Amino acid sequence: MEEAGAPHFPFPYQPYPIQEQFMQALYGALEHGKVGIFESPTGTGKSLSLICGALSWLRDHEEKRRQEADRLLQGDGGTSLSISSSLSTTTSSTPPSSSAEPDWITDFVQKKAERDFVSKLKVDEELRRKKREEHLEMIRNNSQLKYALKRKSCEDDEAVKLLQLSKDPQEGELNNPEEELIVAEYESDDESKTKNKFCGGDDDDEDDLLEEHVTKIYYCSRTHSQLAQFVHEVQKSPFSQDISLVPLGSRQNMCVNEEVRRLGSVQRINDRCMEMQKNKHDQRPKEVEGGKRKRGAPKAVCPYVGAQGLQTLRDTVLGAVRDIEQLLSLARETRSCPYYATRLAIPPAQLVVLPYQTVLHEGTRRASGVQLKGQVLIIDEAHNLSDVLSCIHSSELTGAQLCRAHSQLAQYSERYRSRLKAKNLMYIKQILFVVEGLVRVLGGKVGQNPHSQTTQPVTELLTINNFLFKAQIDNINLFKRYFEKSMISRKLCGFIEKYAGTGVTSHTQTSHTQTANKENRRTEGLNRYLQTLQSSQQPDTESPPGQQGAAEERELAASPMMQVEGFFMALTNANTDGRVVLHTQGNVAVSSMKFLLLNPAVHFSQVLKDCRAVIIAGGTMQPVSDFKQELLFSAGVGAERIIEFSCGHVIPPENILPIVLCSGPSGQELEFTFQNRDTPHMMEETGRVLSNLCNVVPGGVVCFFPSYDYSRRILENWDASGVLARLSSKKKIFQEPKKANQVEKVLNEFSRTIQRCAVDAGTLSGALLFSVVGGKMSEGINFSDDLGRCIVMVGMPYPNIKSPELKEKMAYLDKNLPHSGGRSPGQALIENLCMKAVNQSIGRAIRHREDYACIVLCDRRYSRPATLAKLPDWIRAHTHTHTSFGPAFASLRRFFMEKKKQQQL
Repeated sequence: MEEAGAPHFPFPYQPYPIQEQFMQALYGALEHGKVGIFESPTGTGKSLSLICGALSWLRDHEEKRRQEADRLLQGDGGTSLSISSSLSTTTSSTPPSSSAEPDWITDFVQKKAERDFVSKLKVDEELRRKKREEHLEMIRNNSQLKYALKRKSCEDDEAVKLLQLSKDPQEGELNNPEEELIVAEYESDDESKTKNKFCGGDDDDEDDLLEEHVTKIYYCSRTHSQLAQFVHEVQKSPFSQDISLVPLGSRQNMCVNEEVRRLGSVQRINDRCMEMQKNKHDQRPKEVEGGKRKRGAPKAVCPYVGAQGLQTLRDTVLGAVRDIEQLLSLARETRSCPYYATRLAIPPAQLVVLPYQTVLHEGTRRASGVQLKGQVLIIDEAHNLSDVLSCIHSSELTGAQLCRAHSQLAQYSERYRSRLKAKNLMYIKQILFVVEGLVRVLGGKVGQNPHSQTTQPVTELLTINNFLFKAQIDNINLFKRYFEKSMISRKLCGFIEKYAGTGVTSHTQTSHTQTANKENRRTEGLNRYLQTLQSSQQPDTESPPGQQGAAEERELAASPMMQVEGFFMALTNANTDGRVVLHTQGNVAVSSMKFLLLNPAVHFSQVLKDCRAVIIAGGTMQPVSDFKQELLFSAGVGAERIIEFSCGHVIPPENILPIVLCSGPSGQELEFTFQNRDTPHMMEETGRVLSNLCNVVPGGVVCFFPSYDYSRRILENWDASGVLARLSSKKKIFQEPKKANQVEKVLNEFSRTIQRCAVDAGTLSGALLFSVVGGKMSEGINFSDDLGRCIVMVGMPYPNIKSPELKEKMAYLDKNLPHSGGRSPGQALIENLCMKAVNQSIGRAIRHREDYACIVLCDRRYSRPATLAKLPDWIRAHTHTHTSFGPAFASLRRFFMEKKKQQQL
């Protein structure tokens, strides 16, 4: 019997009880503005629960708003909570003039305020209606794109650049085809207080054109394939016909212009896209002999960016639920750009699906037009959210990149010295000085091949302030502003794109010969230096000398100043929130400096503050203690705002057999510590354990090792001792490939082998796959049914505690977070990193209700209560610890015999 007023959740089928519980908890979290940590194992329908629970709340929320607006607009707003709260806010700030005022005066004042409030609502509603009509009229007049780009210019750096580049050239620029490479005159903040350089002087007009963002749900996940799967689940849900969904992606993923897509790298695709937008409005006349001008050959423009086409595609996107692949097909048919169309569709969309980077990085968020204020954010697959935030906001530079950046900027400055403004020359000179200092910090000198400059292997950790002092950088914020406003990195990319590898083409006219020779000399050093770097960077390449293409050379040269800019941006973090790690090793080229973010909460706090509610979801969120402490409490979230929900699995208890194995068949204790894991006895005992398991486990066995290095050593031992030969007599052996593009091939062959063995009933009973925790097959791969009847975890995958970065992170946590449970925060971090990796790996099996598998944890340390507590609830509740091998093996054989009998019935 449903409770009165309980929300109704449309669902494509009868939901499991745990799905009902999940949706109820999710609905409550969204309604009351909570930060929710939701754990639902893979195979329990987590995506559908998220979709139906969140969209049910959105449906009810919008209905309540409509009903309240109707009451207010009809004048029946006397008891409205909105009015009451608004009035209380207004009156609370103004003390009463007299405590003895008659009631009728107070009542009159309050009713007048209510009438004024309703009148204001009516006026606002009428204004919004007029704006919508004007907006539609703009669309009919094909001016939407112009205003959309102008509207975004205050928030979107890319649109700023597009707008600035697309301005009509000034009369003095018409004769110069290289004007686009010249840095514009720079004004400091003090000089531009009376101007708005980015938005011009018509802010009020642009504000009028801003399209109101409706209440929406932002859903983000780690990979594009996960996002596509989520969209497919939305398509299967009861909301598929009623919801307006917009999928966002990078230009690299969404570009449909084949000429641009062929460029490959993200940076080159971005730059080419921006250039083509600029070319659309830039038909510059050229000066020829005789002083006459003629219109030059038209530059390449993108045929997919037209105002009418974008608007049509935008409306089509909002009209039906599509994933990115379906959207790309539609965009090719209509010859419209899905990248820009989806961004135009954000304001009226109810569900926006986007990658982590787009929503978790503030600059990318602004550039994409994502506004979180008052909205709902769902972060899925969030078990490594802290690491993701740290990675997104960290930055690394190598000595080779610094030397290339310095050489490129020096050549740029020399070439355009006579045409650059004095302030630009001053700033460029300062940047050159700073980059030279960064190279010096790594023990090198600019102007020399970094590969030939040797250095002593040293690792040094510095605070941001100490690093800035060592590198002689006085005002990092000044450089940050100059990079942002001058677009020097983008100008430099254009300069290198034009000249790298080919030199300046000589003019045929006699009058221009001297100039051409001078220009050749100016860029000759750059070309020679780039070629030296190209040849020395890949001495072992299989390609014959001279066979490397110009595209590769440009790719090598195009991005270093962008990297320098990113590193400068990272250095603007607070001194206590990060460290700089200096690695000098062998030579300057491979030496590096890395900004390490120690406090990811500083970048997550604004997200938590802006959003109405944040849902952090995953299949295995345990352990959550450090997660709450490091990301939520440190970001200022109170304990009363946090709720946790963890549900069991939909499988019956008899379908899972988790075992902690403390010793092997010969009685050898299994404890894979750093001291004894490499002993021959330990490796041989592990081989005997695996041999016994392969004798009774049907189908596929997946064995996880703690590291690639240990995997290599133990497999070499087994090969020499004959263990691999014994294993291969029962299972065909596969290894995790070294290259990511080979993973699918290995998995397909692994699957086909298991299927053949099930049919042939020969000597082989299936296949054995050796993988690595944290590797290519420990996340995102499903070993369902016969592919993963047994998951074996060899040892405990603790991170390398000798890592300088990890040491610094532990020290930071020990200093800034409270101790609990007798363990320091740093020690807790090590244990939690280990168990999160374990939970991800063992979660590869059991993917649906009818699935079954056993999980064997080979290390006695798993039996510790504190360690067991960090396993997911649905696994921990059924885990059995065996101090000897015999009983464990017997239970495992009995488990599979019973499953075989059930299948035969």
